[in-house]
Amino acid sequence: MDVPAGTLPADRVVGPGATRTMTRVLVVSSVILLAVLFSGKVTGKMPDLEVYWTAAVRARAAEPLYRIEDGHYQFKYLPAFAVLAIPGSAVPLHVAKSIWYLVSIALLASLVTLSLSILPERRKPVPVLVVVTVLAMAKFFAHEVVLGQMNALFAVVVVGAVVALRRGREPAAGFLIALAIVVKPYAVIFLPWLFARRRPGSVLMASASLAGIIALPALVYGFAGNVGQHRAWWKTVTESTAPNLTNADNVSVAAMFAKWMGAGSAASTLAVLTSLLILIGAVLVFLRRREVIFPEGLEAAFLLTCIPLLSPQGWDYVFLVSTPAIMYLVNYHDLLPRPWHLPAAAAVGTIAFSVYDLMGRAAYGVFMALSIVTICYLVVIGALGALRARAVA
Repeated sequence: MDVPAGTLPADRVVGPGATRTMTRVLVVSSVILLAVLFSGKVTGKMPDLEVYWTAAVRARAAEPLYRIEDGHYQFKYLPAFAVLAIPGSAVPLHVAKSIWYLVSIALLASLVTLSLSILPERRKPVPVLVVVTVLAMAKFFAHEVVLGQMNALFAVVVVGAVVALRRGREPAAGFLIALAIVVKPYAVIFLPWLFARRRPGSVLMASASLAGIIALPALVYGFAGNVGQHRAWWKTVTESTAPNLTNADNVSVAAMFAKWMGAGSAASTLAVLTSLLILIGAVLVFLRRREVIFPEGLEAAFLLTCIPLLSPQGWDYVFLVSTPAIMYLVNYHDLLPRPWHLPAAAAVGTIAFSVYDLMGRAAYGVFMALSIVTICYLVVIGALGALRARAVA
């Protein structure tokens, strides 16, 4: 029997009684992912982890972090990331890869369980929520591990902040949002959201933590050196954006229009307008928050999903951060307005089965060139907005 929108059945509240279930899901997910993803070749790859490890080595020696000669594998994170990663440079690269391989799998399992914990209610059985979500995200999970990326860590930190908000731990949430900015700078999208909530604990802690993050590299580089590293970071990020827009794996709305129309003013204008519409959608979602129980969950899922769409360097595997959004749609699919039922299901199904090994080189190349995955995710955030409009979540 359907539950009326805006109500929260006592037997479906996510509370302490769900701890054992979440633990089981965590363990089972870890085992499954280990079995599926394990390969001796994985730790021989992980090129992105090598970038982070190299940056940590440079930070340890107070050397410049951002170098043109690094080419495609330039370090593009904040200087504080490299400083905090210095302990990881104490072990050989091959050891660091083996460790991060296992950590990544644990993080992916944690992301699934944390996504469960931010649902206001569970309308579907836990196995259904987990299996469908993992199936939809499987290709992104696998890509994450093979590259040695940090998106799983980023998503876990952000969703962990949402869990902290649910438990009334505002300062902890503020600290975690600041930490997420270190892991991935585009987490700054959460700062206006945090400030708009007007809770002093999280706002003050996020502000203080962010100030500390910016100042941290001065311990290694000195004040002038810290300023220089931040300038070099900004230069690297801004100058490497345009060449990546027509890359097949770029899934941002800017890349979508560049692929369709060619790079130019028309594509740029449409990208800006579409990005503004997405941000307006985020604002409208926020404005309807008083009508629902625990609005932060859906809002965070919405913003996480926006990141690859809005970032000019939004690679396809970054959609890993949309795990909470997919779980929300699976959980509340029956409460979507009827016109959204088929598009939402089709979008999630397309995301799940648009796998290179299933489609083949030619079909997959056309799929990515047409930015179909970007369109699917525009449907996903539209469906999340529809849930909020109905005061469902």
